[in-house]
Amino acid sequence: MNRMNSVKRIKILALFVALLTAATFSSHAQARFATVDMKKVFDSYYKTKQAEGQIKERAAESDKVYKGMVDDYKTLNEDYKKLIDASNDQALSSEEREKRKKSAENKLIEIQTTEKSVKQYEQQARTTIGEMEKRMREKIVNEIRDVVNARAKSGGFALVFDLAAQTVYQTPVILYTNGENDLTDSIVKEMNATAPADALTTSNAGPESKEKLKTGGK
Repeated sequence: MNRMNSVKRIKILALFVALLTAATFSSHAQARFATVDMKKVFDSYYKTKQAEGQIKERAAESDKVYKGMVDDYKTLNEDYKKLIDASNDQALSSEEREKRKKSAENKLIEIQTTEKSVKQYEQQARTTIGEMEKRMREKIVNEIRDVVNARAKSGGFALVFDLAAQTVYQTPVILYTNGENDLTDSIVKEMNATAPADALTTSNAGPESKEKLKTGGK
């Protein structure tokens, strides 16, 4: 716990130093600053919607396979119960009951193997989807940052602040801005300039972005 608090204090101190440095630049060098709502740009970018659609399809396919495996598992359990009941049925000969008992033991082994496979598949599917989301997020954030960096250089901005950034306490980093030099809408327009004709329609939009965008794209 103490270590976590120390990390938080270090992050807050680093943020304070960054803002203090920005203020120093402003007062001495009259540096120009701009702002961008990275979350809005991320959510509005057509490639984000396309990627989310692909992830949703992959998740649906994995879910279908998983449900099929679960159904097979349930069927095995039902068969096992029938074999157990038959092995205790006094109406059957002892030889037949022993045969059913042996079949039940084999069925139990099959159940245990299937249960292990189901758990492994679920874990692997979750890991695969998570890795897809991570690669998608990093790729898109890097594309956005390239555009922001180019716009900052061409506009003569010394710093560009992310309006969506939050502190470790989940409070906004930027508490106030007069809206001057906000590049959000123009960045969104530029990012979507090459979008296919139907890429931004509601029907093609993927599920709403979750907490996919971390401050600074990390």
